[in-house]
Amino acid sequence: MLKGFAGKILKVNLTTGAITVDEQDEAFYRRYMGGNGFIAHYLLTEMDPSVDPLGPDNLLIFATGAVTGLPIAGSGRSAVGCKSPLTGGYGEADGGGYFGAELKQAGYDAVVITGKAAEPVYLWIHDGEAELRPAKHLWGMTTLDCQNTLQEELGDKRVRLTMIGPGGEKLVRYACVINDLRHAAGRSGTGAVMGSKNLKAIAARGKPNVPVADEEKFKELARWMVRNWKDKAWGMHDTGTDGGLMDLNEVGALPTRNFQDGQFEGALKITGATMRDTILTGREGCYACPIRCKRVVEIHDDEYDVDPIYGGPEYETVGAFGSVCGVDDLRAISKAHELCNAYSLDTISAGMTVAFAMECFEAGLITKKDTGGLELSFGNAPAMVEMTRRLCEREGALADLLAEGPAIAAKKLGPAAEPFVIAVKGQPFPMHTPRNRHGQGLGYAVSPTGADHMHNFWDEGLAKAVPDDGLQSLGVYTSVPATELSPVKVRAYKAVSNWQWVHNHLGHCMFIPWTRDQMVEMVRAITGWETTVHELLLVGERGVTMARTFNLLCGLGRKDDVLPMRMNTHFKAGQVNEEPIDPEILDENVSLFYEMMGWDAEQGVPTKARLQELDIAWVADLL
Repeated sequence: MLKGFAGKILKVNLTTGAITVDEQDEAFYRRYMGGNGFIAHYLLTEMDPSVDPLGPDNLLIFATGAVTGLPIAGSGRSAVGCKSPLTGGYGEADGGGYFGAELKQAGYDAVVITGKAAEPVYLWIHDGEAELRPAKHLWGMTTLDCQNTLQEELGDKRVRLTMIGPGGEKLVRYACVINDLRHAAGRSGTGAVMGSKNLKAIAARGKPNVPVADEEKFKELARWMVRNWKDKAWGMHDTGTDGGLMDLNEVGALPTRNFQDGQFEGALKITGATMRDTILTGREGCYACPIRCKRVVEIHDDEYDVDPIYGGPEYETVGAFGSVCGVDDLRAISKAHELCNAYSLDTISAGMTVAFAMECFEAGLITKKDTGGLELSFGNAPAMVEMTRRLCEREGALADLLAEGPAIAAKKLGPAAEPFVIAVKGQPFPMHTPRNRHGQGLGYAVSPTGADHMHNFWDEGLAKAVPDDGLQSLGVYTSVPATELSPVKVRAYKAVSNWQWVHNHLGHCMFIPWTRDQMVEMVRAITGWETTVHELLLVGERGVTMARTFNLLCGLGRKDDVLPMRMNTHFKAGQVNEEPIDPEILDENVSLFYEMMGWDAEQGVPTKARLQELDIAWVADLL
């Protein structure tokens, strides 16, 4: 009997209303482990890659992993994927909270959705059963109103939801999917795809009865983290992901004013410590996690009213609406965060879109006539909040254009706006500047989802006199400066990135301080498989290679594995621990990365031999 999984994948056709169940063999589960593996498999095998991302034939896939929904720290993650309306290629995002756990406990490891409902619907999954129900009465609601209404309708406050707000309904290209109000699967525009299908929400309710292979070993690991997390992750509990903001600022690595600079004069006002000491009212967490790193803020004053029900901003949100927009007011940042969670917008892309508009405004490409009198300049906190609100509603011609994302908006605004688009493959940068970390820049360029930090590489560990032991255990022994691209750096990026993807496949939070050996022990205890670090690295690489294949079939390739030209310039305020990334050197190392992955050096097409080695030889037939 399969351990650690429900053993069923739900398939829903919204056009016909048909609901069926896929039951895959154990080899399928071991080959892919969940998350990104399930998503890539179904996108490649059951969808024409040429489909319109916002058309009915796009798939929308919600996937748990081997660890999801089991009572151990880090098991609250799940993934959602599709063809991205933002990049036109592989789209995937991770989310925390409780929905993923509830979905598996309700009897399913994944949900594969196709088609479009004639009218709004929601999917109700409970105790192994599933049904589509009308959702016309929910359409137009914020996520809070939607959750309250459905929990009352279903008669259970413990029902968990993944859902969209009006931003997803209005097809903002960077709309996201929200779990439990406070947890966003932020990137890739998955919320717009959900809205295009007239799917308002998926509600799940189950029982925690997923079996594990070695219950005693599993409990031993779970208890170990409960006893030891304070020694290893107290900072995450105390100040959250925003706790490192000031450190980034001091070394010149805090994205500022649309990545024009790496230091922000108002940084001290928006740190995790400042949040803790001013507007923080509580801390929450995800399923079975003792660390409780999620912020909860509350504000009621003459300017801003922020409801704690939506949680509070993490580092990426603080950076996007704060330093990147030149805003040093945590109240304004928190309000923008609340709006995005209520309307289901990715805070990274929304903040980057506002920053793009601010730079266009200061350059005269957008005028007060366009903004309706709004002084949309860097540092104007009320203007940032108002523009965010308009994006959520697609209110007015300018917001309607910006809702398409900076890359599309720049084409309408003209060539002078192109340098202000800080994105890869159309997806705006997260809050980490690669001019200080060239390995991370390579990661942005070759990421199948566009610029992404979660399956990326932090150069600092390799820049030490003696590389971190975690790198050495992956076979990387030579120190390399953070602002250098070289074969050692590419090899380190490849190994680390493949491991970062493993967390996604497993449905596991990468902020939990497990060692790799402990993660291997965890997967063994859950599944009964005698897995190894080597096998898990192959799982990560397999998923990346399948995502790469999907992008190639969508028309994305070598030409798209590049960085915006701003990354080849110095900071506007002067050089601070940074070095521009030479496009030619980047290009050379992209080729080297292709070869190390077993892809051809010219176009990054996976070779037949590498596909066979990864046990996905069938992918060669697609290419």
